[in-house]
Amino acid sequence: MKILKFGGTSVGSAERIKGLLDIVNTDDRQIVVLSAVAGTTNALVEIGQSFLLGKTGTALDQIKSHKGKYIELIDQLFASDLGREKANNLINYHFNYISSLGNEMFTPVEEKIVLAQGELMSTTLFHFYLEEIGIPSVLLPALDFMKIDQDNEPMVEYIGEKLNALLEITPDNKLYITQGFICRNSFGEIDNLRRGGSDYTASLVGASIQAEEIQIWTDIDGMHNNDPRVVKNTTPIAHLSFDEAAELAYFGAKILHPQSVFPAQRYNVPVRLLNTMDPAAAGTLISKDGKSSKQIRAIAAKDEITAIHIHSSRMLLAYGFLRKVFEIFERYKTPIDMITTSEVAVSLTIDDTRYLGEIIKEVEDFGRVRIDHNQTIVCVVGDFGANSHGYAARVLDAVKHLPLQMISYGGSDYNVSILLGHEYKVEALRSLHNRLF
Repeated sequence: MKILKFGGTSVGSAERIKGLLDIVNTDDRQIVVLSAVAGTTNALVEIGQSFLLGKTGTALDQIKSHKGKYIELIDQLFASDLGREKANNLINYHFNYISSLGNEMFTPVEEKIVLAQGELMSTTLFHFYLEEIGIPSVLLPALDFMKIDQDNEPMVEYIGEKLNALLEITPDNKLYITQGFICRNSFGEIDNLRRGGSDYTASLVGASIQAEEIQIWTDIDGMHNNDPRVVKNTTPIAHLSFDEAAELAYFGAKILHPQSVFPAQRYNVPVRLLNTMDPAAAGTLISKDGKSSKQIRAIAAKDEITAIHIHSSRMLLAYGFLRKVFEIFERYKTPIDMITTSEVAVSLTIDDTRYLGEIIKEVEDFGRVRIDHNQTIVCVVGDFGANSHGYAARVLDAVKHLPLQMISYGGSDYNVSILLGHEYKVEALRSLHNRLF
């Protein structure tokens, strides 16, 4: 069985929803994972924020406006009166439900319920469309099998057990449809896998049932060797290892959600990145055998980074110092991206600044603290193992004319990362591209 994930742009219009059948082979057994229709999640976030702020009138206006877009989509997607009636009843139900939540005490719990409605609508509309044109399909409710534990980590064994039980109910069926992004938490409440989580859903589904392959369909022909939005003459990478893909995804390659590599890697299920606008393009295959030795593979950049520099004479020969610093970030559940140290100083970076004020207040107990906002991490991925020669020097030579804040090398065999001000990002990407490729 194959897992095919389609993002919001792939279901962003009636034409594109119909076009999915140019990709989905209805003769093969497969699970199709769908995101919400393009623009829906952002609209639902705005509606939820309005409810949270007590702006019920604004929220109801936003609901009415967004519902109008679905009415237009339905008119273009369905050819029969019966199909339109079923689809309109569906969206009436969901938008009325969203509206009704504003009549109660609106909390983050209700906000997550609102966010879940996008995927519930897109998958059911696609199921209704297939029904109208005579293609059998089964709707698999993600809320019946997708679950996270108290640490917000997916319960892969549980997912596999529940999902396989659902699949056994219809053993002769070929095509299944389910929702990306949404899940239940350890309390049984509706929750989600964070933004970009439809990729994660596809990977978890594929891993839990040991699928033949996971396909992530987007609007670009695979993972490129640099950011095509700002660098000319980038090319898609035919084959990457799981480790290389994970580094690129984490450090800014937008085509793939960072978390989505790990379940597939753990259970050794290949992932293929493909383009819905050009289905014939080869795309990028990610597998355990993808590493090409003795070369630099790609460059990625991660924006909105905050650097924290701690200077303390107490660090000198003091064991346990770094543990105490890291414990502060652990308490506030704030991941660290990069870290460099010297005898009397430690510098590190974060991209989640929700608790920055509290973190700084505690870190100041150790010494002087300096904060640099609006930084960018540029990550070069390739073969940087102990037996490689000269690649790191080429990376640094390419950016020797730029002011670097931090350099991270040796923590991984697969990357060299540099930190610099966001204003130097484009120049760094272009200079590295010209020097390395």
